[in-house]
Amino acid sequence: MAMTIHVDIVSAQAAIFSGAAELVIAPAEMGEVGIAARHAPFLARLKPGEVRVKISSTEIQPFYISGGLIEVQPQGVTILADTAVRAKDIDEAAALEAKRRAEEMLADKSGKIDYALAQAKLAEALVQLRTLDKYRSHRA
Repeated sequence: MAMTIHVDIVSAQAAIFSGAAELVIAPAEMGEVGIAARHAPFLARLKPGEVRVKISSTEIQPFYISGGLIEVQPQGVTILADTAVRAKDIDEAAALEAKRRAEEMLADKSGKIDYALAQAKLAEALVQLRTLDKYRSHRA
């Protein structure tokens, strides 16, 4: 049996996951990081993306996070995110609607919109949809 590390994924609304895992892969700002048992302690900022928690050789649980922090300590890994959702619980219709609205905002050339905000909303919706697609393709 592989060595495991305790993992907690917490959003501003609730604890999303708590349990043992063989590996955690998270989207740090400077690139994707992989954490296994006995990893050196560190703290890093996370960008919006997919967090994958490898429970065993046959089970990987994907999550969408909107960004946040990851803390690695000898006793475990904690991911603190503004928003965290299990991939299977992503609302596809809401993500598609958010993508459509963001694309409309970016198409508005009147100068009355915040382009950085529109780009951020578009990127968030695209990451949610990509996470959901990856989850579905692995389940098939």
